[in-house]
Amino acid sequence: MKMKHFLLPSIAFLVIVSCAREVQSAETDVAVKTQANAVVQLAQSEQSTATKSGSFVSGEHTTQGTVSITAKNGKSFLELDKSFKTSNSGPDLVVILHRSDNVIGSTKPPSYPLKKGDYIILGRLKKFTGAQTYSIPNNINLADYKSAVIWCRKFNATFGAAKLSNS
Repeated sequence: MKMKHFLLPSIAFLVIVSCAREVQSAETDVAVKTQANAVVQLAQSEQSTATKSGSFVSGEHTTQGTVSITAKNGKSFLELDKSFKTSNSGPDLVVILHRSDNVIGSTKPPSYPLKKGDYIILGRLKKFTGAQTYSIPNNINLADYKSAVIWCRKFNATFGAAKLSNS
């Protein structure tokens, strides 16, 4: 009789515990899958998509590499790729967007000077080689600008320009 009182609750306990583990395991699987989906969605939303790109043509100084305009989370950026390289001989180098689609061809050597009002300055050139990113203000209509340019503001000299075409 004592054995019945002990055996019956023990069996009931084992059944309950094994069922609870299955439910907990299923809930854990759902939670892990939900977290994984959230991480994938976040990564996809943070990916940047190129809208325009071009390759640099040298002006007063040798400039090479590729530039692209990208959109990420509703914000636009100008990105110079890892193959970007320009001369370090100019002071006050800046990265600009220019209205012309042929900056080098429409200006005169040797300095390829620019006219005020034809461009918008995005910022000082961060480094002479390698990948770098510049934020484009939200109030800029990118359809108005057809080239990315490395320009020496002090001497009004265009080091290089890249015509931006739709990607």
